[in-house]
Amino acid sequence: MLVHSKAARWTLWALFFVLFLPLFALPFAVIVAASFATSWSGALPSGPTLAHYQDIARGDSPDALVTSLVTALAASLVALAAGTWAALAAERLRARGRRVVDALFMLPVAVPSVVVGLSLLVAFSQPPLLLNGTPQIVVIAHAILVTAFAYQSVTAALARLDPAYEQSAASLGARPAYVLWRVKLPLLLPSLTAAVGLCFALSMGEVSATMMIYPPDWMPLPVQIFATTDRGSLFGGAALAVALMVATLIVLLGVSRIRTRASYR
Repeated sequence: MLVHSKAARWTLWALFFVLFLPLFALPFAVIVAASFATSWSGALPSGPTLAHYQDIARGDSPDALVTSLVTALAASLVALAAGTWAALAAERLRARGRRVVDALFMLPVAVPSVVVGLSLLVAFSQPPLLLNGTPQIVVIAHAILVTAFAYQSVTAALARLDPAYEQSAASLGARPAYVLWRVKLPLLLPSLTAAVGLCFALSMGEVSATMMIYPPDWMPLPVQIFATTDRGSLFGGAALAVALMVATLIVLLGVSRIRTRASYR
């Protein structure tokens, strides 16, 4: 730590726990506790049970979880490809051109996500691009909402990248395509994996735009959580939320291992 005084370090740690526990850790602990409870009338939940998780295993929640995973994975890969391509292209532009590209990619983040869902609903409601009622429109919506984060991550990584590697390869006669695939992208691999992990996590929790466009046979888990809690089943919704968090964390841990290996290459 940058603070050398022992008293100051203890003060900072105390402040960290005072802020961290009620703002971050406690809400997650409440959700986990509620998922094992049948009632909560006092300071602590009562009636410990596994019935909520048994209902998840017997119902259509596994299908909803698979739908969320497939949607998030597809949207993350599309966002990574689009964001990386745009960041590489914007690197060659002048300052004004880069600002225009930045604004275009940040526009979906600047407006409410429900507006993005409604715009897609209107845009793809007529042939020849009739996508309403299909899983593809959900993937497109998620990709639009998370591409900005992939673009920003790759742009920041490009700004930190030492141009000497690219210049050395070019001076040895390497073609631009070879430099991109064998020099530049491998150096960007840790940032690319971080970007895809961020996009995946954001897509797994997206609900506002999804509520506008999802078809009945392609219901992601966040929509089911909303529907469950809206019916008054708060403890069942808590169990679904825990399943969503665990699945997301497992995937993110896998992405983190890939990123760690890429950093040591």
